[in-house]
Amino acid sequence: MGITREGKHKRRETGGRRAQFRKKRKFELGRPAAMTKIGEKRIHTVRARGGNLKFRALRLDSGNFSWGTEVCTRKVRVLDVTYNS
Repeated sequence: MGITREGKHKRRETGGRRAQFRKKRKFELGRPAAMTKIGEKRIHTVRARGGNLKFRALRLDSGNFSWGTEVCTRKVRVLDVTYNS
């Protein structure tokens, strides 16, 4: 089974099952999570729909941090992740 982003598995509004009317399509493709770790920067490029590129961060050691109450954004080094949900 591949990873898809489709709504065919959902039930109808009335609660009934939906009949399968076609196989999976390329545009319904989903990809596994990047599971980014802390470390030296490692980024892979992924071809997306229309030939566009997405950048999959496999390892990062810095990023933008936005402090809403102080209305400022800074590039900071990530030291540790306490909880990620």
